[in-house]
Amino acid sequence: MIRMAGLMVHQEQIQLSTNNHGDMHDLTDKVNAIVQNSGISTGMVHIFNIGSTGSIGTIEFEPGLQSDLPEFLNKLIPPSREYGHEQTSHDGNGHSHLQATCLGPSLTVPVKNGSLELGTWQQIFHLECDIKPHQRNIVVTIYGE
Repeated sequence: MIRMAGLMVHQEQIQLSTNNHGDMHDLTDKVNAIVQNSGISTGMVHIFNIGSTGSIGTIEFEPGLQSDLPEFLNKLIPPSREYGHEQTSHDGNGHSHLQATCLGPSLTVPVKNGSLELGTWQQIFHLECDIKPHQRNIVVTIYGE
């Protein structure tokens, strides 16, 4: 914990194992526990995926959307050997990089009264866009007072 003229900063990591492309994890409870552990009442929490083929966002975390989002991404940016990345790396995951880039690696959420300020049907998710399993590290940084 760092304190500067009323500003406090707290940082922890969440580790998770993913199975394959489209694997989605609900991070809401883990992030909220870190926020509550921080002692910060009012501020912001930043959630960041380390790596170029995973993404962070918000969604109503229910089974239909857990399959809809990866399917939509595959229609928008389908697996293909035609991507420039494939010509360079030959690893089959050019679409994974593009999908993760479109969604983004991070999210910032307000903290109010020591908890996440989210809508009723709004949860924080991690989406694996790569075609192979990963051990993911998610950095959670809370700053405020």
